[in-house]
Amino acid sequence: MATAQEEYVKARKLGTKEYNKALSEGHYPYLPALDHMLEKRTTLNEIPVGTFNIPISLIVGTVTTGRQDSFARNFMPLLAPDTEFGTKWISLMEYQTEHGISDAIKVIEFMGKFYVLEGNKRVSVMRYLGQSVMLATVTRIMPPQADEDDKEVRIYNEFLKFFKCTNLYSITFTEEGSYQKLATIAGKDLEEPWDEDSIMDLRSAFTAFSQVYMATGGKAYSSITPGDAFLVYLDMYKYESLKIPVQDEIKKNLSLIWKEIRIRANGNQIVFSEEPQLQKKNAIPIIDNIMKKTYTEQNPLKVLFLYDGDATKSRWIHGHEEGRKDLEEVFPGVVKTLACDCKDTEEEFEESVEAAAEDGADLIITTSPVQMEFALKAAVKYPKIKFLNCSVHLSHGAVRTYYGRMYEAKFLLGMIAATMSKDHRIGYVSTYPICGNIANINAFAIGASMVDPEVKIHLTWSCLKEEYWREYVRDNHFSIVSGPDLIKPKNADNEYGLYTIGEDGTITNIAFPLWNWGKYYELIVQTILNDAWDAEVADAKDSAINYWWGMTSGVIDIYQFDTVPYETLKLVSIMRKGLTSDVINPFEGELRSQTGVVQDALSPRLSNEQIINMNWLCDNVVGSIPSLDELTESARKTVLANGMPFMPAEKTEKVEKSET
Repeated sequence: MATAQEEYVKARKLGTKEYNKALSEGHYPYLPALDHMLEKRTTLNEIPVGTFNIPISLIVGTVTTGRQDSFARNFMPLLAPDTEFGTKWISLMEYQTEHGISDAIKVIEFMGKFYVLEGNKRVSVMRYLGQSVMLATVTRIMPPQADEDDKEVRIYNEFLKFFKCTNLYSITFTEEGSYQKLATIAGKDLEEPWDEDSIMDLRSAFTAFSQVYMATGGKAYSSITPGDAFLVYLDMYKYESLKIPVQDEIKKNLSLIWKEIRIRANGNQIVFSEEPQLQKKNAIPIIDNIMKKTYTEQNPLKVLFLYDGDATKSRWIHGHEEGRKDLEEVFPGVVKTLACDCKDTEEEFEESVEAAAEDGADLIITTSPVQMEFALKAAVKYPKIKFLNCSVHLSHGAVRTYYGRMYEAKFLLGMIAATMSKDHRIGYVSTYPICGNIANINAFAIGASMVDPEVKIHLTWSCLKEEYWREYVRDNHFSIVSGPDLIKPKNADNEYGLYTIGEDGTITNIAFPLWNWGKYYELIVQTILNDAWDAEVADAKDSAINYWWGMTSGVIDIYQFDTVPYETLKLVSIMRKGLTSDVINPFEGELRSQTGVVQDALSPRLSNEQIINMNWLCDNVVGSIPSLDELTESARKTVLANGMPFMPAEKTEKVEKSET
């Protein structure tokens, strides 16, 4: 057994190695000192928190500058064994071996990290021995209020709510909303203190997970915390399975979802497939013909559509159902489809997927972002089945997403509306404030302004709990309105698409956007039939794949009634050619929001990511993006499932409805 002095020599070697590594990388080689980071620490608000076992991994530095150069940045010693420092370290090691160090150290907590005020050598010894926690008396320093616009400060404020409920320091995140998501998974909230059993369940589950995660590869992902990976795991597996954790089961489950964790570590990046890749890349005909799975009438490609509602009642689902029927007509006999209204319970979803798996399903398509949670769990359970979810910004590897660049059609519809507006006023009814939809509103507004610089787009939402869009349209006496995109499947009316309202209330349809789901599904299925499903995988690497196709692919278009003047038809035809040839884009050059210039005239077009994550409205839009509290319950569910940070920092004040 090594003596305490021999252990010190080993610890010093670790310190020297870390010191040299830091220097070679251009980093500060010693412990960071909080007093150096916060020059005015004594003027900040200090709060005594209490005495707790804190994670040693979160002890990152010292408070004062006096002892920081005695340690490398990993808390390992740097001074010689025969120094006073070395002698005391060796004595502490001997005491730990014989009795165990039990006295609490004193630390300052700042932004969820700990800086040692008293007990640096004790931390060094315990870290060298591989201990995970230490008893510490904690004093918290609150960040300056001026820093609240900083993302890290916002995450820390969420942590403070979580800590107040649980007294747990061990679980940290790098993304906003994560503590609320974890609380929801655990069946709790961040308003009331949790009961002791719930805290113990969470502590046990996270400890077991993080130990397996770090031991099996988690150390390689420094950009995320074990807490981030924990949430990825809980996206795939039920929380209840971790309440009595079995490490072998966790290890097995982790082995199936490392791609999801890599995507999370890569910043949840998404590769947008803007056009269909119908052929396999780097094809080797002889080998590919041998390996390729052939679908015939005797062995058809089996596709299951899982809806979250009734196709006879929902405008959205009705469109997908028509697309499913078109799919079988395009590939008679070779493709066999089945549709199932799963409503919104996990049990119904699981039963449908299980039955489909037993029947040999090849592809399962879900048409709402609220189904992604269920689809993920199913995709991990049935890895041989391909899964799709109709959404635009949910980053997962096991389930690909698909959507349409509807803003292209809206751009043209805005032009049509402006040519036919009599008073420079157009009503616009939008659905949800989710990824991609704000771009639709702005593209419409930009298209309209290019025809009529004085035009105003008066925005309302069909998902508000205290405002009905038809009343908004009626009370404001609009002569032209962009209403719901889709026609009702039952009891159809003509209040959809772009329409005019006569003085006597007569509604005349002008045009509407087309979601050509049949074409979309035809192209997706063609990639499978051609053995080209993985054509984009090599390019995606550790990113999720989203099919974001538009007018060029034929999945998006507009329909114009004969009420549209021929001059307008000619204008739209020219602009449509520009869109499909990628010569024209509404989000190129100068862009102005309600609060100022977004970019100047010489700027390139916005990236796909910027378009999809747009959370501002054009300067000619009258209205605002609603908050969650303003939405109906079902709308809140859709918005939260879609994952868009849609609420702007400062909500634009609503303009009076009577404004003209």
